[in-house]
Amino acid sequence: MTNPKWLGVVARHSGQYTWTLGYVFGQYRKYEGKSAEELAEDLGCSLETLDWLSLCRRPDEEKFAEGLDIIANRFAVDAHRLADVIRTVEVLDVLPPEREDGEDDEAEGFLLAARDHSTDDETSS
Repeated sequence: MTNPKWLGVVARHSGQYTWTLGYVFGQYRKYEGKSAEELAEDLGCSLETLDWLSLCRRPDEEKFAEGLDIIANRFAVDAHRLADVIRTVEVLDVLPPEREDGEDDEAEGFLLAARDHSTDDETSS
Protein backbone atom coordinates (compact mmCIF):
# COMPACT_ATOMS: atom_id res chain seq x y z
CA MET A 1 0.00 0.00 0.00
CA THR A 2 1.35 3.41 -0.92
CA ASN A 3 1.00 6.40 1.32
CA PRO A 4 -1.14 9.31 0.16
CA LYS A 5 0.71 12.32 -1.25
CA TRP A 6 -0.73 14.60 1.42
CA LEU A 7 0.62 12.59 4.37
CA GLY A 8 3.96 14.39 4.74
CA VAL A 9 2.38 17.84 4.50
CA VAL A 10 -0.33 17.05 7.04
CA ALA A 11 2.17 15.36 9.39
CA ARG A 12 4.35 18.49 9.40
CA HIS A 13 1.28 20.67 9.92
CA SER A 14 0.21 18.55 12.91
CA GLY A 15 3.22 19.90 14.80
CA GLN A 16 1.34 23.17 15.31
CA TYR A 17 -1.14 21.50 17.65
CA THR A 18 0.06 20.61 21.14
CA TRP A 19 -2.44 17.77 21.44
CA THR A 20 -0.82 15.78 18.62
CA LEU A 21 2.16 13.47 18.54
CA GLY A 22 3.36 15.62 15.64
CA TYR A 23 3.93 18.42 18.16
CA VAL A 24 5.66 16.00 20.54
CA PHE A 25 7.97 14.72 17.80
CA GLY A 26 8.83 18.23 16.62
CA GLN A 27 9.66 19.40 20.13
CA TYR A 28 11.62 16.25 20.90
CA ARG A 29 13.69 16.64 17.76
CA LYS A 30 14.36 20.28 18.65
CA TYR A 31 15.31 19.52 22.26
CA GLU A 32 17.43 16.47 21.45
CA GLY A 33 18.90 17.72 18.16
CA LYS A 34 17.68 14.66 16.27
CA SER A 35 16.58 14.23 12.69
CA ALA A 36 13.31 12.59 11.70
CA GLU A 37 15.32 9.57 10.59
CA GLU A 38 16.98 9.27 14.00
CA LEU A 39 13.65 9.57 15.81
CA ALA A 40 12.09 6.92 13.56
CA GLU A 41 15.05 4.65 14.27
CA ASP A 42 14.67 5.25 18.03
CA LEU A 43 11.01 4.27 17.84
CA GLY A 44 11.76 1.31 15.57
CA CYS A 45 9.63 2.50 12.66
CA SER A 46 9.87 3.94 9.16
CA LEU A 47 9.60 7.63 8.27
CA GLU A 48 6.17 6.92 6.79
CA THR A 49 5.01 5.36 10.06
CA LEU A 50 6.41 8.38 11.91
CA ASP A 51 4.23 10.58 9.67
CA TRP A 52 1.15 8.51 10.50
CA LEU A 53 2.02 8.60 14.21
CA SER A 54 2.29 12.39 13.99
CA LEU A 55 -1.42 12.56 13.20
CA CYS A 56 -2.35 10.76 16.42
CA ARG A 57 -3.67 12.51 19.48
CA ARG A 58 -1.37 12.43 22.51
CA PRO A 59 -2.52 9.84 25.05
CA ASP A 60 -4.77 11.38 27.71
CA GLU A 61 -3.08 11.68 31.08
CA GLU A 62 -5.93 9.85 32.87
CA LYS A 63 -5.55 6.79 30.61
CA PHE A 64 -1.97 7.26 29.47
CA ALA A 65 -0.89 3.60 29.53
CA GLU A 66 -4.02 2.45 27.72
CA GLY A 67 -3.72 5.12 25.02
CA LEU A 68 -0.02 4.46 24.64
CA ASP A 69 -0.60 0.73 24.17
CA ILE A 70 -3.26 1.36 21.53
CA ILE A 71 -0.94 3.62 19.53
CA ALA A 72 2.11 1.37 19.97
CA ASN A 73 0.20 -1.74 18.90
CA ARG A 74 -1.47 -0.03 15.92
CA PHE A 75 1.85 1.24 14.53
CA ALA A 76 4.15 -1.51 15.88
CA VAL A 77 6.46 0.84 17.78
CA ASP A 78 8.16 0.38 21.14
CA ALA A 79 5.67 1.64 23.75
CA HIS A 80 8.37 2.36 26.33
CA ARG A 81 10.42 4.41 23.90
CA LEU A 82 7.33 6.34 22.75
CA ALA A 83 6.47 7.03 26.40
CA ASP A 84 10.04 8.31 26.96
CA VAL A 85 9.69 10.71 24.03
CA ILE A 86 6.32 12.01 25.25
CA ARG A 87 7.45 12.41 28.87
CA THR A 88 10.69 14.14 27.83
CA VAL A 89 8.72 16.76 25.92
CA GLU A 90 6.25 17.21 28.77
CA VAL A 91 9.10 17.97 31.16
CA LEU A 92 11.16 20.16 28.85
CA ASP A 93 8.10 22.15 27.75
CA VAL A 94 7.58 23.45 31.30
CA LEU A 95 11.21 24.31 32.07
CA PRO A 96 12.19 27.95 31.58
CA PRO A 97 14.05 28.56 28.31
CA GLU A 98 17.76 29.25 28.45
CA ARG A 99 18.73 32.85 27.87
CA GLU A 100 20.58 33.75 24.67
CA ASP A 101 23.60 35.19 26.50
CA GLY A 102 24.29 31.85 28.18
CA GLU A 103 23.46 33.17 31.63
CA ASP A 104 20.48 31.76 33.44
CA ASP A 105 20.17 33.48 36.82
CA GLU A 106 17.21 31.36 37.91
CA ALA A 107 18.90 28.06 37.01
CA GLU A 108 22.09 29.22 38.72
CA GLY A 109 20.04 29.93 41.86
CA PHE A 110 18.64 26.41 41.77
CA LEU A 111 22.11 24.93 41.39
CA LEU A 112 23.46 27.00 44.26
CA ALA A 113 20.54 25.99 46.44
CA ALA A 114 21.16 22.35 45.59
CA ARG A 115 24.83 22.68 46.45
CA ASP A 116 24.05 24.48 49.70
CA HIS A 117 21.59 21.76 50.65
CA SER A 118 23.99 18.89 50.03
CA THR A 119 26.71 20.71 51.97
CA ASP A 120 24.35 21.15 54.94
CA ASP A 121 23.52 17.44 54.89
CA GLU A 122 27.18 16.45 54.88
CA THR A 123 28.12 18.69 57.84
CA SER A 124 25.20 17.63 60.02
CA SER A 125 26.24 13.93 59.98
